[in-house]
Amino acid sequence: MTDALAILRQNRSDELARLADDHIQHDLQPNDRDKLKAAAASVSLWTTVGSAVGVSLGLLAAIRLRSTRKAFFSAIRAQERPTKVVFEDGRTESIPDLTPLLKPTTLGDFATYFFASAGGLLLGGELGFAGGAASGGRTISSDPESKKRIETAFRRFRSDVLRKQADALDKAGEGSELL
Repeated sequence: MTDALAILRQNRSDELARLADDHIQHDLQPNDRDKLKAAAASVSLWTTVGSAVGVSLGLLAAIRLRSTRKAFFSAIRAQERPTKVVFEDGRTESIPDLTPLLKPTTLGDFATYFFASAGGLLLGGELGFAGGAASGGRTISSDPESKKRIETAFRRFRSDVLRKQADALDKAGEGSELL
């Protein structure tokens, strides 16, 4: 149950990082390591730029939406509205004034800016990540021999991780929870 929160899994991530570093040092040549670092830097750069562009476009959309809402409210407030309805049988009912309910509020403005920028951040970040992954993949696959060594090192890393997980499950005993 201690692995339920990400913050409590720190020693596990340290162990995986150490294992990955061992494979990077022993299974790869220096130019392979440089290609991996360049690919990782490419993904990071594209994700950062995509996130920044997404937030900017989200804020721009929020500004435009807010100005449209204010213009709509001003147009509604300036219009003459009926104050009562007369039915066929002669009965008269008054119509409530809904203008105060349509007025833009600070909370509405905050929600608009927050959700538009958050949406832009998520969309821009994901698109940037996809572009960075494609760019990094091209960097790695430019040399077939290097690509083969990197794939082999990654397969060995995954098999070591799976072995360690299997060993941990075997040591946990029959009475413990798996999930």
